Amino acid sequence: MARRNIAGIFKSAVLGAALVGGFALSAQAQELELSATTSFTTDYVFRGVSQTDSNAAVQGSLDATYGIFYLGMWGSNVDFYDSIEIDYYGGITPTWAGIDFDIGVLWYTYPGEGDADIVEIKTGGSYTFGESFTLGVTNYWGTDSDYDVLEVGGEYAFANQWFNFFDPSVSGVVGFQWSDTPGADYTYWNVGLTLGFMDNWAADVRYWDSDLSDTGCGAYIGWRDACDGRVVGTLSASF
Repeated sequence: MARRNIAGIFKSAVLGAALVGGFALSAQAQELELSATTSFTTDYVFRGVSQTDSNAAVQGSLDATYGIFYLGMWGSNVDFYDSIEIDYYGGITPTWAGIDFDIGVLWYTYPGEGDADIVEIKTGGSYTFGESFTLGVTNYWGTDSDYDVLEVGGEYAFANQWFNFFDPSVSGVVGFQWSDTPGADYTYWNVGLTLGFMDNWAADVRYWDSDLSDTGCGAYIGWRDACDGRVVGTLSASF
């Protein structure tokens, strides 16, 4: 309950900063930019839980930004429903007092399973210390079901290339989910190394885990081993 109260305070603070600061819209670059990503991962893990029953996934996204505004869609194969997930999202990413905010809406859809769609509101903020270390906090809460997720994450980007080829960074996240649904309260975390190369490619190796037991995981998602600790490798390209 204390964590949930903290999440409520955080989302109020982020929204309050948006209203008080005004976000200086005129200072933001006003230019339409389009981008896309494609990736292959050994396991699609979402908030510490495998969505592919520990199998590989192919994923991709399309994004558009205009100043502080963004819209996008993302897709992946999954191992439930009709084996596909397509997500849509949009929001704003203003900066105020040196803090980068992200306030948006996410719509998780599973074609052919209309009743399974989920809509979340996201409020987040991050601050970069110097030029290398970024610390952020993000809160997600469901509009159709009573749950909250609070994530605290950090990333450190190394100043020098490795082998005159890779741009390395290390990052990690600790997340807390609590819900009115019995058995849906848990903590998850990840830590990993990302190697950027050739401008638009990246290789990521990441360890995921959660505090859900096999029994609790089976009750939550249907697979007893979907919440165990695991190493996930991902190769991605952006355009």
